[in-house]
Amino acid sequence: MKIACVGGGPAGLYFSILMKRQDPDHEITVHERNPAGSTYGWGVTYWGSLLDKLEAGDPESARAVRENSVRWSDGVAHIGDRTTTHHGDEGFGIGRGRLLDLLAERARSLGVRVEFEDEVADTAALPDADLVVACDGVHSGVRGRHAAHFGTEVALGRNRYIWLGTTKVFDAFTFAFVETPHGWIWCYAYGFGDDRSTCVVECSPETWTGLGLDRADEAEGLARLEELFVKLLDGHRLIGRATAGGSAQWLNFRTLTNRTWSHGNIVLLGDAAHTTHYSIGAGTTLALEDAIALAAALGTRTGTEPGSESWSGTESESGSGLGRTALAPALAAYEKVRKAELLSVQSAARHSAQWYESLPRYIDLPPAQMFALLGQRHSPLLPYVPPQLYYRLDRAAGRLESLRRLKRWLGPKLARTLHGSSTGKG
Repeated sequence: MKIACVGGGPAGLYFSILMKRQDPDHEITVHERNPAGSTYGWGVTYWGSLLDKLEAGDPESARAVRENSVRWSDGVAHIGDRTTTHHGDEGFGIGRGRLLDLLAERARSLGVRVEFEDEVADTAALPDADLVVACDGVHSGVRGRHAAHFGTEVALGRNRYIWLGTTKVFDAFTFAFVETPHGWIWCYAYGFGDDRSTCVVECSPETWTGLGLDRADEAEGLARLEELFVKLLDGHRLIGRATAGGSAQWLNFRTLTNRTWSHGNIVLLGDAAHTTHYSIGAGTTLALEDAIALAAALGTRTGTEPGSESWSGTESESGSGLGRTALAPALAAYEKVRKAELLSVQSAARHSAQWYESLPRYIDLPPAQMFALLGQRHSPLLPYVPPQLYYRLDRAAGRLESLRRLKRWLGPKLARTLHGSSTGKG
């Protein structure tokens, strides 16, 4: 089977690894438009369950990712001059560039061709590919050429955010909320290496313009943010875009969905198919889970799961690989599985984004209560219950099984009612 992965992010690289493990005779090329080592971004987060899935798919990749990650077990929130800590929130961070290097190295060792500075503007340039995997991100060029077929929709979030790095190494997942004359501004910070952390800053559009961040260049904007978060940074600097060129940009988050994920021999993967708000820290995990599900669907349809001995797909017109007859149901199965699995995550992401957009509703609570509701921000019930009442009910639910059952029943029911119109998208 000839496979072309358009985009050299985690999803495309890991998918190529899994497919090579299924059948070493697959001819797989990853086409990445950027030069080697020029990745954007800082560190990415994930949780322990992802390591288990990576271990099942490719133990060598899982081992490399684990050995190059940092781990934290606490969550800390600084709210003005007040601080509260929650123990037991174990998570992991790894540099995005390091993750890509590890996966590219593993893919090459299995025989995958990883081509940098190789932009594919039109899939017509890949006439011999049996399968084209569009894993070229939220602005996917491959998807864009067939946007009407895929039914692509984008919703912009209200708040502004910017993705930065810092030399301050955080040993816990840290939130910092700072009050200004123009409203609150806050950041999420976490370590991903021995000398670096990620720092994502967010605020309302009114605060953004009031602080003059809409008019500042990158150097001026970073200096202003360093002043605002001086206590958190403890003398360390903020760093802009983690590439040789370009600059850090303030953005509105783009929540992207698609009515369908495949078109002929083209299939969407990762951010090209769907996005979830960064505040739940799941983007990289979901992309890798897409790769796992797609490889499993193709393997199930063709008898090439790890350990099988044959490729039983119908031959394509080019004389090798998986024909369209077997490909279509495999892609449909992948889409069905992933859309079902994403429903709860997408709901959680929507409510998380809305929680931050409604920050004044929670910010004046006592720190412990505010942090507790920060942890409950995924709940579809929270926006409709007074915060202090919700806090008391949640505490009571922790002690009373009947209240826990009511909460588990009512939350999903409300979520389905409020977001019924989005069912079937992903």
